[in-house]
Amino acid sequence: MSDKEVILTVEGLKKLEDELEQLKTVRRREVAARIKQAIEFGDISENSEYEDAKNEQAFIEGSILALEKKLRNARVIDANDVDVATVSVGSTVKLEDANSGEQLEYTIVGSVEADPAKNKISNESPVGKALLGNSIGSVVEINVPVGTIKYKVLNISK
Repeated sequence: MSDKEVILTVEGLKKLEDELEQLKTVRRREVAARIKQAIEFGDISENSEYEDAKNEQAFIEGSILALEKKLRNARVIDANDVDVATVSVGSTVKLEDANSGEQLEYTIVGSVEADPAKNKISNESPVGKALLGNSIGSVVEINVPVGTIKYKVLNISK
C-alpha cells in the first residue's frame, strides 16, 4: 500500500517542520521531566501523575510519527509555479455567489493545511474540487450538503 501524497505550500511545510521540531525538543523534554518526577514519588503502580505523563508521552510520539510521515510524503507547491490561467492548488480565487452577489475569496490548499476560518479550503473539499481547473469567467455549480450553489470565478492569483 502506498502512502498518500501530502500537498503543502511552502508556508505549510514550514509550519509542519516547526511543529515537529517543537515536539521533538521541547515537548519530549517536558514529558521526560514529568515522568522522572513522578517516579521519584515512589510506587508507580498507583501513581496517576506517572500514568498521565506516560499517556502524554505516547501521544507525543504518535504525533511525531504522523508528522514525519506527512513530511516524507510531501509535495511542495511553490507559489511561483502556480499558473493563474486556471484554478489549481496554491491559487487564490475570488468568487461571486450567483444568487446573492456576495464576493468570497479562497486559497486552495492541500487537506493538511485546510483552515476554513482563514479561507484556506482543501483541494479535496466539495468546493475546492469543483473549482479546480476552472478559469476566470467560469460559472461553477457545486453540490454541497445544503443543496447546489453557483459561483462565478472573478479572479485567480498566486
